[in-house]
Order: sequence, then C-alpha cells, then structure tokens
Amino acid sequence: MVGLPVLPDIGSAVERVLATAQNGLEVLRLGGLETGTEPAPFSIVETEKMFRLRRYFPDTPTDGPQIVLVPPMMVSANVYDVTEANGAVSILHRNGITPWVIDFGSPDSEEGGMERNLADHIVAVSRAIDLIVEAAGRDVHLAGYSQGGMFAYQTAAYRQSKGIASLITYGSPVDVLAALPLGLPAGLVVPGAELLADKVFNRLWVPGWMARAGFQLVDPVKTARSRIDFLRKLHDREALLPREDQRRFIEAEGWVAWSGPAVAELLRQFVVHNRMMSGGFVINGDLVSLTEITCPVLAFIGEADDIGQPLAVRGIARAAPAATVFESRVPVGHFGLVVGSTSGGHTWPTTSDWVLWQDGTGDRPPLVEEMHTELDPHGSGVSLSSRITHGIGSVADAGAGVSRELLGLATSLQRTSRAVAQESVRTVPRLLRLGQIQTGTRISLGKLMSENSKRAADQELFLFENRVLTHAQVNMRIDNVVAGLIDCGIRPGVHVGVLMDTRPSALVVVAALSRLGAVAVLLAADGDIPEMLRLGDCSSVVTDPTHLDVVAKHSDRVLVLGGGSGETRDIDAADGASVIDMERIDPDAVDIPAWYRRDPGLAGDLAFILFTRSGGNLAPWPVTNHRFAMSAFGAASAAALTDRDTVYCLPPLHHASGLLTTLGATVVGRSRIALSERIDPETFTAEVHRYGVTVVSYTWTMLREVVHSPDFRVNQYNPIRLFMGSGMPNGLWGDVLESFPRARVLEFFATADGSAILANVSGDKIGSMGQALPETNPVEVAAFDVDRGRLVVDDSGFVGKAGVGEVGLLLARARHRFDTSSTVLRDVFATRDRWEVSGHLFERDANDDLWFYGSVDTVIRSSDGPVYVPPIEAALSQVRGVDQVVVYGLGETGHQIAVAAVTMRSVGGRSESLTVSALRVGLGGLAAERRPHLIWVVEEIPVSDSYRPLARRLSTRGLPRPGARVWYRDADGRYRRYTRTAAAEVGWDAEAI
Repeated sequence: MVGLPVLPDIGSAVERVLATAQNGLEVLRLGGLETGTEPAPFSIVETEKMFRLRRYFPDTPTDGPQIVLVPPMMVSANVYDVTEANGAVSILHRNGITPWVIDFGSPDSEEGGMERNLADHIVAVSRAIDLIVEAAGRDVHLAGYSQGGMFAYQTAAYRQSKGIASLITYGSPVDVLAALPLGLPAGLVVPGAELLADKVFNRLWVPGWMARAGFQLVDPVKTARSRIDFLRKLHDREALLPREDQRRFIEAEGWVAWSGPAVAELLRQFVVHNRMMSGGFVINGDLVSLTEITCPVLAFIGEADDIGQPLAVRGIARAAPAATVFESRVPVGHFGLVVGSTSGGHTWPTTSDWVLWQDGTGDRPPLVEEMHTELDPHGSGVSLSSRITHGIGSVADAGAGVSRELLGLATSLQRTSRAVAQESVRTVPRLLRLGQIQTGTRISLGKLMSENSKRAADQELFLFENRVLTHAQVNMRIDNVVAGLIDCGIRPGVHVGVLMDTRPSALVVVAALSRLGAVAVLLAADGDIPEMLRLGDCSSVVTDPTHLDVVAKHSDRVLVLGGGSGETRDIDAADGASVIDMERIDPDAVDIPAWYRRDPGLAGDLAFILFTRSGGNLAPWPVTNHRFAMSAFGAASAAALTDRDTVYCLPPLHHASGLLTTLGATVVGRSRIALSERIDPETFTAEVHRYGVTVVSYTWTMLREVVHSPDFRVNQYNPIRLFMGSGMPNGLWGDVLESFPRARVLEFFATADGSAILANVSGDKIGSMGQALPETNPVEVAAFDVDRGRLVVDDSGFVGKAGVGEVGLLLARARHRFDTSSTVLRDVFATRDRWEVSGHLFERDANDDLWFYGSVDTVIRSSDGPVYVPPIEAALSQVRGVDQVVVYGLGETGHQIAVAAVTMRSVGGRSESLTVSALRVGLGGLAAERRPHLIWVVEEIPVSDSYRPLARRLSTRGLPRPGARVWYRDADGRYRRYTRTAAAEVGWDAEAI
C-alpha cells in the first residue's frame, strides 16, 4: 500500500545474529572454522636431532624432479601446505615434481632446541640434500621462503652447489643493509642489532607468539583490517571458508619459537656484518662465501614486500657472480609470495615450470626473466604505486610510503654529516686513549689482545686455510705459548728472535712474547741473520719447521713452534737442548713462577726490534710499546677499522707495515685477520671472497703479482674497500684503483726510528705521503742544504722552514723523552723545542701534503746537482707498459751517474716496447737535471721477501752497455738511443769506474 513504511526483515536479522553467534562459538572453541580440508599426505622418511624430513605424496614414484622446501626458523613447515588448492606441495605434485619439506620443529619443544645456532640449520639442510640425492639418485632443487631462502643460499655456498640442480627463493634478502624492513636506516639498525646479538639473544629466546606479533606489527593496518573484515563476515560462513586455513595459519598455527643463539648469529653475521654480500661467514667452522654458488638461481620478488625488499633480494646477482640468476616479480607482499591465491596462480606454477625447464623437460617459464642489477629509483625497490596497486594502499599505508620516500631524500642529504659523526664515534676514543699514554701506562700488543678477548671472546679473529679461530681460542693459545716460553727459560726483558712465515702461529708467538714482557726481534729470511742476531742481542730464536735448518746454523738455542701439533709432525733435530719442540710442552704441567705478571709492558718499555738499512749498513730499529701503540691506534683511525672489517694480512711481520700498521691496527680495530700462504691471482680472488676481505694490506710491489697478471679476474662487487700499507709505486697504485674502482689506497710512511708516522688518508694524490696522523708526533720540513748536508739557519739563529715546493729535512717533535732513539735537536725553530732528526727528505705542497724525496744518503750527487730517486721511480712507474723500476747511482760523489732500470709488462707473451716519446712524457714533470742520465730495460729486477725492488745486483754490473734498449739524457734533457758513439761522446765509462 502507498505510504506504508517498509518493515525490516526480522527473520533475516535473527538468522544473521544466530549465524554470527554459532560461528563465533566455533572460533572460540576450535580456534577457527572447520573447513573440512585435509592436509596433503606425507611420511617422515628421516628423523634427526635437528629436523624431520617429510616426503609428500609418498605413494607416488620418485623418478621425476625432486624439490626440497626449507621454511624460515620462526614459521612452521606447514607453510608449504596451508591450503589444499593453492598449497605449494599440491601444485608441485600435480606438475610431476616430488616435494620434500624440512621440518625443524619448534625449538621450545625439541631436545636441545633452544641451543641451536645458525650453522646447525645449514648443516641440517645439507644433510637433508644428501639423503634425498641418495634416495632419488639425482640432484635436487633447493627452495626456501624468506629466511629459509637465506638458508638455501648459505647451504648451496657451503656445499659449493654439489648435489643442487637449482636454487629457488621467495622474498629472501641477500644485501640486507641495502634495504632493511620498513625502510629503517642501516645506521640505526646495525648498532641495535649488534646490541641485541651480544646482550639479549645470547641469553633469551623468542617464543612463537612474539614471532607472530612481530610479523603482524610490520603491517599493523593490514592486520587490523583483516580482523575487522573477519568479524564483519562472521555470519557468512561460505564467504570465510576459502581463506580460513590461511587466516588460522597467520593468526595462530603458523608460528614457532626462535632459539636465542640462532637469532644472535643471524643478526651478527648477516645484519651487522652483512656477510651474505661480503662473504666470510662461518658455518660449522668453515668459511663460506656466496661466490661459490654455481648453480642456476631463481628469486621470487614481492613488488610490495616490505620485509624481503626487492633491492635486498636482488643482491644475489652481485653476491653470486658465478651463477646465472633469474627473477620473477609477483604483485604481493611478503607472505603472499607463498600463501594465497596469487601464489597459487603465479608462484608455484612458475616454480614448477622452472624446475621442469632446468630438468630439460619443459620450456622457459614466461614469467621468469634475467635479474635486474641496476639500482632501483625507489631506493628499496618498493614503489608507492606498487603499494597502492597491490592492496597496501590504504591512506595510512600510502602516507607511510610517502614518508619513507621523503625520509630517504632527507637521509641522502644528511649522509655526509652522519658519516662524519659515525667516524668520530670510532676515532675519537682511540685518539683520546693514545693521547693519554704516559711513560708508566700499561700498553702492549698482548694487553690489547687480552682486552679484545674479554670483550668479544666468541667472535672470529684468525682466518687461515679455511679455518676459523676465535678471540678466546687465540687467547688460550697465547697463554699456552707463554707457558712454553717460561719452560724454555725466557724471562721478561730477554731478546728473542722470531723467524716464521706469516701464519697464526707467528702472530701468536709475537703476542706471547709481548704478554710475557720479552722483546721480539723480528728477523728476515733473506737478510743477514747472523748480523741481525748480533745486533738484536738474541739468546734464543723461535722459528717454524720451514726455517729450522736456516736458524739452527746461526743459533745454539732454537725453539720450534707451529706446523701442526706434536702428534702430527715430528722435528727430527729436536734434542731438548739446542733445538726444542715447543708443541711437545704440556702447558698445564709448567710451573708458573711467582715473578710472572700478565701483560706487564709499559709504554716506555722496549717491545720489538726491527731492522733497516742506513748508509748501506744493517741497523736495528727499536720499537717501544708507545711507538707500537702510536702506529697501531693511528693506523686504525686512518683506516676506520672496526669489528666489521676483515683485514687480509699479507706483509711479513719483520716489515714495519706488517707489524705496526697491519697487525697493530687490526688488533686495535678488533677486526678479523685473514692470513694466506701465497700471493697469486687465483688464491687472492678466492680468499678475498671466501673470507669477506674488506681491507688488504701490502708492502711495496706485493700487489703487482695480482693486478698485473693476465689471469687475474675479480668480481666487480667484491667487498674490498681499502688497501693499506707502504711503498706502493705510483703506477701500481693507479692500476690497483683501476682494478678496484670502489676501493681506495691508504699509504703510510714511517721513519726508521718510528718518530714520524705519515698517512695519505684521502688517497686523492697518488704518491703523496700525506700528513702526520692525529695524536702522533707533529712533523716539520726544515730548510736543508743537500749539497753540504746541513740545516739552513736564518738570521735569527733558528733553523728555517722549507717553503712550498722546496726539498727539506723531515723533523718530528720529540714529546716523550723515553721514546727517542735517534738524534734529538733542541732550540730548532723556537726556544726549548725538541725535534728528532729523521734523515729523510720531503717536499711540502700548497695543501701541506708531504712528498718523499728519499733519505739523505740515497741522494745521487751528480755534476749537475742532486738527483732524487723517488720522484724518478714514481714518474717511470706510470709510463705505459713499465712494470718495475729501480734507480741507483754509479761513480764517485759529485760525479755520479743516475741510472734507471725498468722491466716491461708482457702482453700475449711479448714484452711491451718503451719509446723515447713515452720517456719524454713520463719524465716531463721533472727538471732536466733531476732526470736519470741513463735508462735501460732489463729482464728482471729482484725483490726482497717484502717485495721491495732491489738495485744492488744491477749496480754491481756497472754502467749498462750501449744497446737498442738503453737511452741517455742529452744536454737538453731529451732522451736518445745510447749507442757506442754516444757513449764515447759523454765519456761516462771513465768517470763511473
């Protein structure tokens, strides 16, 4: 009837209320609605302490492709069988693939589960692969979701891809710090993760409810919205049933506990140190790098994934350069990659197609493409449009996305200031401690290593031959060696020679002598050992089996250490008197005397003796604990070393660069020390990636053997950020930067007495020695008359300072009376000042950077005036095709002939040629009278065991004979072929003789 109100459908309303109440009661009683679906059938084919191996659809023959699925630590293994229609195992099975799933169980309900670490999971996955390969008789495809995919990567690297047909991951980050979850800045997350790893998760574990809550808090708006939608539809059972299994899994059933040690190791290795990218992570005592993955890789990327963000996932293309890497982009978030309708229509069918394609029985999947390696313009790889398009575009989410983009812009603008602040946090405490050192301050190598052991006992210290030694293990070894030294009669203050290869045992011996308070006299195998022992006043020598025969000829008391345990190697010459095998000494049986005090060294105490040559004669270089600390702290600050660095320690310990700036700086920075038995391109490339080397130390031409080799190949995304050392030729410096464009070179210079320590920190000026390190002795370049060999005094009676571009004598301010070992002058530039004379010549440029011109006694004194060796070597080393250079003088003082000898690089088995025009351009920056008189090409220039080019053997041959590969400098400074006629005209033969 017209005008009558429409009555509400009371019956429908009542039915809705009753349905809501009935369904709600079922949810309260059972945790969810009864869907009537059954999980896919599986059988447990293997049960071990760490896992149970499920084989799904056990009644189906296993002659087809095999795939094993790895769940994350915090998610139940049922994640691969959440829904009957869209579950991973069901879809894979329907495509003729046999699915296996590794079930780690819940650690809180497994025996020893809460003590599991990360390596236990990797070893378990590797063990499961062996079982499947054995059962099926063929390689297996390894797949993992989120952290399970990280396990897959790590396992493949651990096995070097053995038994793995391909790798498949779903939202698994590799370059974790490139795009952290929720767009959090690495500068904030890394210190927090380090704190949690060291102080929280080493004591606590994460229960399943906390893991669930953490996952839901990643996207609280979506979580709240899904719950509200569920309540609004609670009356409509048919509408809820298709998603009910998925909802129950996410809301309650899908989460398991995390063991504390595993979380701590995950945070420390792959967040703090980002070693999925750099390499050098430790699995079951072995060093592993993703560069060892060689099998094909398919990475599924969620275009709206805020946990495994696209930029972080795509890191696998850079981390595993030997693998062929593909990607498949899915328009979902993190969980939608493996569960839900999109995964059922995209992820798992594509996975099936991929497996069949790799197995040779199918075509390339249409949704698979080669991985993009270029940087994403959106920073994390998740654009705002992706969030909106793929269902995360609520107002709150859109606002969050915009905020993150704006935050990224602000972050990039503040990057410089933040870097400066972070650098200050690392550097200032070191410099403050260095500045506070006084005569009676207890400081030594042994004490620094003791401090590190207390602070980070379980963290890695030595990496060698694919083995790992922690701070605690090394510290125990040092204490055992101290006991052995005491048993052999070594006391504090005794001088003990050390001649050993650069291996862990050598570093332990040096640290043990420091801990005991003895003096380590570092010997060079290619040096004058008897003279070194005399100058060093050595009563005993510690050596390794390699050098035993050499040392035994010159010392009547030899202590042998290293080369294996006492049970695995036998020293035939060991008689217990003149030759003692220290490995056979039981440290627990040694009676420690009452006088022993751990790490007694004071700043003013003598700690080491190195050797240098002065005027052609061998001279001792005494190093006090203060000198050592000054070099170590200064170098660590200049190199910005931290416990996130791995330093490749290549120089021998008897070289100042090996002892002071490499070992010392690495100990101060608490960095890992990687050691190698040889230097060649293949070993270098392999160990850089395997150890995750970030800093490479060098001496002289050491790196020439690597970068100049035609066989040298290195991943452009290698982890090296810095080369540090001393003596690198300018040409080699440029070649290193060309081979490693993302790295820089940090060149150090230390005077023979250690009074001055310079460093080219910026690395912008190739060949410059830079400036004095902060908190080391200030330096000054004094005016110096090279011809007369004396300082220049001005009208005031004080010594003048060399001007810009003038060659002068380097002086270092003597601040500690206990720490001077060379000539000290007083009242030099002002009243009551004290300066140590270095004996080295330098030139200061307009920016106060110093350039080395050699020592006073290496100046070649020709009839045209002084000729300085380093500028010539620097210039010729940069001439195209030149490999090595040495410059030396022949003849009598005042009439010497400057001779430069060069070797040429070989290209395709033939040496490159050297031309007059190349010499003219290369030496054009030097005044004519400061250029070499003769330049000749030689077949070989010998080098020392620290890779310093040696001119002595060439100089004994006298003047080069005229020939096609010899050039002389004419009166105008131009170079011409040195023929017999030219030799007769210049008449140098007579003068040289």
